[in-house]
Amino acid sequence: MTENEIGDALIGSAMKVHSALGPGLLESVYEACLTHELAKHDLTVQRQVVLPVEYDGQLMEAGFRIDMLIAKKVVVEVKAIDGLAPIHAAQLLTYLRLGGFKLGYLLNFNVARMRDGIKRVVNGLEDAK
Repeated sequence: MTENEIGDALIGSAMKVHSALGPGLLESVYEACLTHELAKHDLTVQRQVVLPVEYDGQLMEAGFRIDMLIAKKVVVEVKAIDGLAPIHAAQLLTYLRLGGFKLGYLLNFNVARMRDGIKRVVNGLEDAK
């Protein structure tokens, strides 16, 4: 699957999870349920992936963890907060750069409509979807 096809499956799965659970739960709950939904699309999902930082020729485990990595291509950061802030997009952008990934999504499940909680970040350029 391409990154865009994975993104389509991700958005559909996120909407299904949000419709079933609604807002107000912990991020870990949404992450687990979203992983389950993505598995139905035969997508491999790694959770809480350690992302090291290269500094001075050394790999440092600096505490960065990607919430979800789908098919080793698409990075997902799951949130359950009042609203996404620019720092959240910056965090995702850092993960994309450090890992050499092309596509990432911020998913905030603490919204009335899931469509309002989706932010897509591509190749270091942000665009709302």
